[in-house]
Amino acid sequence: MTRRTVRIAMNGVTGRMGYRQHLVRSLLAIREEGGLELEDGTILWPEPVLVGRRAPALRAIAERHGLEHWTTDLDAALADPSVEIYFDAQVTAARAAALRRAVAAGKHLYCEKPTAASLQAALEIARLAQDAGVRTGVVQDKIFLPGLRKLKRLVDGGFFGRILSVRGEFGYWVFEGDWQSAQRPSWNYRAEDGGGITMDMFPHWEYVLHELFGRITTVQALTATHLPQRWDEYGKPYAATADDAVYGVFQLDGGVVAQINSSWAVRVHRDELVEFQVDGEHGSAVAGLRDCRVQHRATTPKPVWNPDLPSTEPFRQQWQEVPGNGEFDNAFKAQWELFLRHVVLDEPWRWDLLAGARGVQLAELGLRSSAEGRRLDVPELTL
Repeated sequence: MTRRTVRIAMNGVTGRMGYRQHLVRSLLAIREEGGLELEDGTILWPEPVLVGRRAPALRAIAERHGLEHWTTDLDAALADPSVEIYFDAQVTAARAAALRRAVAAGKHLYCEKPTAASLQAALEIARLAQDAGVRTGVVQDKIFLPGLRKLKRLVDGGFFGRILSVRGEFGYWVFEGDWQSAQRPSWNYRAEDGGGITMDMFPHWEYVLHELFGRITTVQALTATHLPQRWDEYGKPYAATADDAVYGVFQLDGGVVAQINSSWAVRVHRDELVEFQVDGEHGSAVAGLRDCRVQHRATTPKPVWNPDLPSTEPFRQQWQEVPGNGEFDNAFKAQWELFLRHVVLDEPWRWDLLAGARGVQLAELGLRSSAEGRRLDVPELTL
């Protein structure tokens, strides 16, 4: 049995997402399972090289997990010929410059979204990578979640018939930071630092809608900054200049209408932090992160509107749970495994930097739609 080591420069592992999902629950989880076994018996062994600005934090992570390699010198990591992949989970404002340096060093790229702070920069990096002949991948974790994989199974199996509409609700209350600490970094709420929920979440909704229901052709959005003041990690008040909520309406190829509300200023009254309801002629479904429930047209009740009497219909009980029919791995880990196979075996892959640029495009158009108060077309992107 041959072991093939794949060294990966991981920039941004001191942050919550880079550390928890990408390092611990993805690459280290693959190692704990003995590596990623290929069909010919070869074992792919991911070897992280931790990269960041804070040496004490990097050293602590390396010691905690028995890792040998870390550095605060990104250029040195990129100059190392044994490093094949550069991964980026930094703050958005720092990502584009680092990706350009990685392309220039000839590294394959895998990164979080948005891939850049502007569509122009996102397309520029995608073209640079294409010209350099490196493989690229953008994290699109939501489509690998159990709930959405069950929903995709329903779509592919023709459960809905003609799909009419999609309704999405995402969000939770992010504490202001004064009397309870905030669950998210303060830069998320400062536009000057690249914050804002539109740039954060619209790239997610682009690939979710695109993968499950069709390409987005128009967008109309309204953004809001519901909480204009917050407190940072040191208890200091600051002006929240970025949008903390966005309400979007999207038209898709084929006429499907999607509405998705995203907010960090909403209290949760649903089963999961994100839920999508899909309505079709033959049936409907409600999918969250893990669960998915359906109601076929043959079992749909016939409610009658009568506000003078209390409702006696147990509406939630009239839906049927969709079985898993298998084990679902961590969504981030599942995509990492596919990307590693893409790099080593050249297996088909469609979640590249152009797909990432579509997310940036939708976010930019959403912000512009809100500023101008009108619906905008979403042109199809090419390199």
